[in-house]
Amino acid sequence: MEELDLKELFEIFWNRRIEILAIVIVFVIIGGVYSYFAITPKYTSYTTMVMTQASKTDSAQSSGITQTDVSLNSKLVSTYSVIVKSKAVLNEVKANLKDPNLTYNGLKNSIKVKNEADTEVIRIEVTHVNPNTAAKIANEVAKVFSEKIPEIYNISNVKRLDEAEPSANPSNINHIKDIVIFAFIGVVISIIYVLIRNILDNTIKTEEDVEKTTGLLVLASMFDYQVETKGGRK
Repeated sequence: MEELDLKELFEIFWNRRIEILAIVIVFVIIGGVYSYFAITPKYTSYTTMVMTQASKTDSAQSSGITQTDVSLNSKLVSTYSVIVKSKAVLNEVKANLKDPNLTYNGLKNSIKVKNEADTEVIRIEVTHVNPNTAAKIANEVAKVFSEKIPEIYNISNVKRLDEAEPSANPSNINHIKDIVIFAFIGVVISIIYVLIRNILDNTIKTEEDVEKTTGLLVLASMFDYQVETKGGRK
């Protein structure tokens, strides 16, 4: 395959600029349609909880886990993250909310548990197509979770900081980002299209093409021009 220098590449793309622009515009339109009409909006609400100084519950026995046994560190946060999404918690959440559309797997997939960096704060995020439902689930998960910890560890070291509130804006839609991504895809596809078309194009257009194709030197060339006579003929 013949090599192309930067000048030739620039000329190729410049000559195909209208086609490149058209392809990019098409993909921008597709991106806009996808972003505004094809994506189902989902809303994320969150509640925060803080791990405090642990205190034994009234039912704690001598064998109960103490603050020494369970330190407030990243390992404990990881454990709590698993408990939040456990069947023991989510099945009770589902029963309390009495929503027939909620399932254990649906709840589990809609919940994310995060630890705020370098803090003892746990953030419980819930994503749902209904913003009010997302907030209700987040608050109920936090409530049931805080009740389950004393039952499991015989200590109470989780307190709620903020209640979840319905979000006004979808969390899964970013129109500008979507359109930019589709525009970038359009640019890549248009470049590939131009390069493939150039590779498959074996027509002779210039003196250099004649020399490359035949291996002969071009001794002379004639310009394509038209002369208009007095009679108006060309």
